[in-house]
Amino acid sequence: MTMRRLGAASAALVLTLGLAACGSDDGGGDGGSGGDGGDSIKIGIKFDQPGLGLKEGNTYTGFDVDVANYVAKEMGKTDVQFVQAPSKQREDLIATGQVDLIFATYSITDERKEKVSFAGPYFIAGQDLLVATDAKITGPKDLDGKKLCSVTGSTSADNVKKEVPGVNLQEFDTYSKCAEAVSKGQLDALTTDDTILAGYAAQDQYKGKLKVVGAPFSEERYGVGLKKGDTELCEQVNEALTKMVDDGEWDKAVEKNFGPAGFEVDSKTNPPKLDACS
Repeated sequence: MTMRRLGAASAALVLTLGLAACGSDDGGGDGGSGGDGGDSIKIGIKFDQPGLGLKEGNTYTGFDVDVANYVAKEMGKTDVQFVQAPSKQREDLIATGQVDLIFATYSITDERKEKVSFAGPYFIAGQDLLVATDAKITGPKDLDGKKLCSVTGSTSADNVKKEVPGVNLQEFDTYSKCAEAVSKGQLDALTTDDTILAGYAAQDQYKGKLKVVGAPFSEERYGVGLKKGDTELCEQVNEALTKMVDDGEWDKAVEKNFGPAGFEVDSKTNPPKLDACS
């Protein structure tokens, strides 16, 4: 696999988006503002994924946040309201109009396409394992009989059930709870996308305690979730994503958010080719 290592020095890079986002902790609101020409938009993100979608006070950071802000700006939206979008609630948030778009490590799958539509993908990750630094686990083959954590409603949970039928899978509502349990020795491993795991391993409370195994066993295509059949909105998002790659801001966002964790981005698949809207 061809990789591009992003050094910690790249953390100094600043993604010039020029867009201030005001946050919303609840899922309420009328929604539906994404494609109506108004200046506001509700975007679902994760609140507990360092490097991707993290809420600290009234500040939102991460790759998903930066991509979402860029797309919103290109769509003419000056009022971005971020809404928490846990994995198991994402389809409902879109269907009920509580959000217009979702940027939340939202893997594109055929099953999900039955309920929502996707723009993108804007990044391709791989599923991996987060374990204690002294653990002997080197990949899925070592998980038989082990206590493994993932999040309800995620593709990671489904994948590992198929990969290791003998694993003792425990599903929590957030990855942060899983990471804490692994660090305390209550569970043997956490499985989800390598991008997410790298963010946790780089956090101060887990440095030297947790590590990413580095043996990805799936391909996760991050898409932008939106109302099913809204091809007009999908095309607006894809146009913005294309521009973000072309003008170099996508690379800057990758380096800014993944560089501090020493995460290796697969340059053979990233940046990915966009799917046609349907």
